[in-house]
Amino acid sequence: MSSALQMTALGLALLSTLFLLLATCTDCWMVNADDSLEVSHKCRGLWRECVTNMQDGVRTCDQYDSILADHPVKIVVTRTLMITADLLAGLALATLVLGLDCIKFLKEDPCVKLRMCYGAGVTLGIGSILGLVGSVWYAVDVYLERAMLVSHNIFLGVHYDFGWSCWLGMAGSTGCFVASVLLTCCLY
Repeated sequence: MSSALQMTALGLALLSTLFLLLATCTDCWMVNADDSLEVSHKCRGLWRECVTNMQDGVRTCDQYDSILADHPVKIVVTRTLMITADLLAGLALATLVLGLDCIKFLKEDPCVKLRMCYGAGVTLGIGSILGLVGSVWYAVDVYLERAMLVSHNIFLGVHYDFGWSCWLGMAGSTGCFVASVLLTCCLY
């Protein structure tokens, strides 16, 4: 039972960490949600803004000036939280792999291996909370920005909704949290 639970947690943590990494690196945290006939599809990410021409499929991206440039708070905070969540999830995966019962590392001391799995669960839990806070922070800021413009009857020609990268960050964080619960609560 313990090995099956460990392997389930490993698979879920691996998939969820991949989701977190993809969410951090991709450029579609915000997408244009204009209902009119658009000739282009606009995505804004944490690192750049991309426009895809819907007629010929040509995609052009503009990198943000610099990582240290004056960016909106939502981008800076989300970058920081997502990078930290990625690093913690990667560390937790390495610890979890070494703590698995099927790995010969420290085979003579099962108590240490169990503590490694527990530590990986705690690290995954912290990373998942940071990733979820970063994703939800960004989503709430997008919603509040749109609600403010609507309440003041301001129309800029395009408005944005949550993109698939934002949803991917939320899904990856949730998966890491479930893997953390499996490792910390159910493993004993």
